[in-house]
Amino acid sequence: QVQLVESGGGLVQPGGSLTLSCAASGFGFRTSTMSWVRQAPGKELEWVSTISFVRGIKNYANFVKGRFTISRDDAKNTLTLEMRKLEPEDTAVYYCQRGAGIGEPGSRGQGTQVTVSS
Repeated sequence: QVQLVESGGGLVQPGGSLTLSCAASGFGFRTSTMSWVRQAPGKELEWVSTISFVRGIKNYANFVKGRFTISRDDAKNTLTLEMRKLEPEDTAVYYCQRGAGIGEPGSRGQGTQVTVSS
């Protein structure tokens, strides 16, 4: 059973930084492409970033390029999202997801809230 547990969210001022982590279990993490997606209040789920397995190829949505960095530690079954220069528009629940794009609900964790506000 896929289990993904996100942590690291919180309240941060505009321009600040946060690092999100995701602990994965119940599936072959090191052979899985992994992603972060987010959902802002009243909006649809939105893809943020993906990292492939083996070569670790990274892709980012245009609105986070240069500000967010995705990484993975296959030895610890952990996915990370470093977020810098945060903007109020980044306020959302962030989900760790197995697979690329927007997956099925069962492929995501419960999410962690990120609030960017002064």
